Amino acid sequence: MFDVTTLWKAPQVNPINRKARTIPGLNPINVYGRVFTFAWFGFFLAFWSWYAFPPLLTVTIGKDLGLTSTDIANSNIISLVATLLVRLAAGPACDRYGPRYTFAACLFAGAIPTALAGAVTNVQGLLALRFFIGILGGSFVPCQVWSTGFFDKNIVGTANAFTGGLGNAGGGVTYFLMPAIFDSLVSNQHLSTHVAWRVAFIVPFICITAVATALLICCPDTPTGKWSDRHLHAEQNLVQHGINGDVVDLPAGFEGDHSARSGSPSAGSAEKKNVEFSASGKTGILGDHEAQLGEEQMVEAAHGEVVQAPTLKEAGKVILSLQTLVTAACYFCSFGTELSVNSILGAYYLKNFPALGQTGTGRWAAMFGLLNIVFRPIGGILSDYVYRKTNVWGKKYVVHCYAIVTGIFLIAIGVTNSKQTSTMFGLIAGMAFFLEGGNGANYALVPHVHPFANGIVSGCTGAAGNLGGIVFAIIFRYNGTNYGRVFWIIGIITIAINLAVSWIRPIPKGQIGGH
Repeated sequence: MFDVTTLWKAPQVNPINRKARTIPGLNPINVYGRVFTFAWFGFFLAFWSWYAFPPLLTVTIGKDLGLTSTDIANSNIISLVATLLVRLAAGPACDRYGPRYTFAACLFAGAIPTALAGAVTNVQGLLALRFFIGILGGSFVPCQVWSTGFFDKNIVGTANAFTGGLGNAGGGVTYFLMPAIFDSLVSNQHLSTHVAWRVAFIVPFICITAVATALLICCPDTPTGKWSDRHLHAEQNLVQHGINGDVVDLPAGFEGDHSARSGSPSAGSAEKKNVEFSASGKTGILGDHEAQLGEEQMVEAAHGEVVQAPTLKEAGKVILSLQTLVTAACYFCSFGTELSVNSILGAYYLKNFPALGQTGTGRWAAMFGLLNIVFRPIGGILSDYVYRKTNVWGKKYVVHCYAIVTGIFLIAIGVTNSKQTSTMFGLIAGMAFFLEGGNGANYALVPHVHPFANGIVSGCTGAAGNLGGIVFAIIFRYNGTNYGRVFWIIGIITIAINLAVSWIRPIPKGQIGGH
């Protein structure tokens, strides 16, 4: 039964890597709660600014810059291209430099072009600006890698789903915030529409810069401290618990208790006593209410689940493995659909329900993104629950089941192309439940796949989501305003791809860690 006090009290932690086994999400004073908060809120602001253009693009910005529907579609695509490139680079950067610095770098780099929105005067300027603002979308990768680094396997799916889901909600909130900021500047500050939409972009710039700065000041790289010392602490903690510690590469200058490492395990480990490492940093014998880990689990955590600085050869093997292909292919479908639908949903509603106007359709379109707050975490929670009852295969099949039902809903939306608000909004909500839950379930599986290269796997998977967004956005572009047809095309693609990869093992045979 769920213990509500875990939402604020200091968590029990893994004795080797010190990852938390519960999520104190309502306690930002605790280091685990603080990292959790900055992870989701930083990505929330990034997503808000990344998708700040679509709510104003069709009417306000489009008229001001003289944009055609093709220009708008191209700007949506170019934004996704930048994010794809950044996500590919962010994965290895996380493994080498740590997710905290990579996260902050993405936020700062994306905040600068956000503030320069006022300089845009033509379609070429818009395309260039949206390309560089697309850097913000790449912050998803360090967000997820950072979260994975602080939460253990029993709860990491839920942690990643919440940080990703709350962050993705920025794509919904932007449909409320940007029109509201714009309307306020016009009605209260008496700015012209030409000036007001440009000034509106200063708000996300200030928020992103403030949070990126606070993130660097207030949070650590890992639960054990500096990113460069992560191997040292894993080895040191094994030695402290009397377990043979020759399982990870030691940083230069580390001197451990060689008597404990070179011989057989001590009497304490021979008896396979369970130990815990509390958030205070003190070891001890476990009570019934505390997390329990045996010797084999601790060795696996140190050997297979400490992130390594990737070489080009190692990175190539991880990228080309079938297991990375599975998470990437599934995210290509699910997040790719979410990105492309986010870009056109307001316009789709405006076409089918013109009486709602720009503000009305924008608010209804916002609901699609806002549902991430609930639906994506449900996917992660369900995945963790199935994992505890079965194994990693269970997590994989949760991803495929979500995807297939999503495909069915997409086909239904496209075929009906309803002109009734209740039918259309109901189908979109149903599709969002499975689509966004599938995103959460996918990143619940990712930490199990090549855990020593979590950044690379996260980056490839996230980039594949953007590639899907680009492919689907191109399909939308060449179908003009025939949005319904594109929905059922994407539905068929989603079902076909998931069936094609459903036979692949979730983790490589013989992999150490991630089980």
